Amino acid sequence: MASRPLPEDVLSEFGAAVLAGLSQTPKVIPARYFYDDTGSALFEQITALPEYYPTRTEIGLLNAHVGEIAATVGPGRAVVEFGSGSSAKTPLLLRAVAPSAYVPIDISADFLNSSSAALAASFPGLAVKPVAGDFTRPLELPPVLDGNLKLGFFPGSTLGNAAPAAAVDLLRSFAATLGHDAWLVIGLDLRKDRHILEAAYDDRAGVTAAFNMNLLRRINRELGGTVDTAAFRHVARWNGDDGRVEMHLEAVRAAKFEVLGHRFAFDAGETIHTENSYKWTFDEARLLARAGGWVPVRGWVDAAKLFGLHLWRVAGPAGEP
Repeated sequence: MASRPLPEDVLSEFGAAVLAGLSQTPKVIPARYFYDDTGSALFEQITALPEYYPTRTEIGLLNAHVGEIAATVGPGRAVVEFGSGSSAKTPLLLRAVAPSAYVPIDISADFLNSSSAALAASFPGLAVKPVAGDFTRPLELPPVLDGNLKLGFFPGSTLGNAAPAAAVDLLRSFAATLGHDAWLVIGLDLRKDRHILEAAYDDRAGVTAAFNMNLLRRINRELGGTVDTAAFRHVARWNGDDGRVEMHLEAVRAAKFEVLGHRFAFDAGETIHTENSYKWTFDEARLLARAGGWVPVRGWVDAAKLFGLHLWRVAGPAGEP
């Protein structure tokens, strides 16, 4: 339990979220706070792990079908990528669609600027306009995009971090941000055997564990926390009732620590819920699109039925195509 209140104006957004999340039951910290520079770099390592199938499978789907995507949406659109990370998949799309501009959006400013500079060097003449911010909240796009038709890009099944109702709200926000006649290329992970799913979030090399544990280290670094990280362990498990993989930080013994002058106590076995990753069937993904203000146009699944790539068009004002 927190020991005393602090004025809100002295708390960072991260600090406020940590204090609120650790003060409730069950304890939770939103997954978006994984992505400081260290967390972003660790996630890039995760994408190359043998257990982590989504990245290589989605890249395979993009390679196979990006020509169809380009032919459908037409050239000259501004590509807006939500949660761009290292933009590793982006060149496949940019080379195919001949964009008028590229706007990567990511919460980690330093990581974003580094990856944007590298991409700009590979595409001389392309206007690259990075936006540092939380794409789960309304963001203004650079004025240079005014009047441009837009193509959204949301790979990696990042939508799975949101509960279904929040995912619908996020898709509606994307539609509002991208505007009329917009398209969206989105990757969504498919529901499958739990052993495949759990291995993808708990690799043998321990990189995903380090990614999860970095959240505690970030609390210590940025918020003056006194968390003994050895008192916690990474846990990943499939929740079949809710259709999601969950990540937790579990106390392996009783633990006490402070954050921003607030004291917290954990019993052994108590957890901080740090991430959900929802998985869908292909038909559920199409229903999700329609609920979020999009019309599903094309969709592709790999031969092993691990992952789905989708092309959606924004619905009209009355929900019509």
